[in-house]
Amino acid sequence: MFKGLGGLGDMSKMMKAAQEMQGKMEKIQKDLETITVTGESGAGLVKATATAKGELTGLDIDPSIFVASEKEVVEDLILAAIKDAQSRATERSHEEMKKIQDELGLPASMNLPF
Repeated sequence: MFKGLGGLGDMSKMMKAAQEMQGKMEKIQKDLETITVTGESGAGLVKATATAKGELTGLDIDPSIFVASEKEVVEDLILAAIKDAQSRATERSHEEMKKIQDELGLPASMNLPF
């Protein structure tokens, strides 16, 4: 009676899997907003905190480095700490995406999010 429609069951499974993947991607995107990483420079004299999405949320500077003649050094340390935090955020984001890929059985070469 419904010959040729036998593949609808497979399509239904695919749609369910796609919805599941979409839900997991939405969750990981929200999680990346709350996961924090800290970058450092100057042996911890300057610390920058960011979300795993790369948004800078904090900066901690040891007051001992505030010497007028060292202004350029302080600026360099601040930039280095921010870059370190951003690099760590990118790395953490990739780690979280890899977890989703592994969980869903997707190939490692697939770049998420699409």
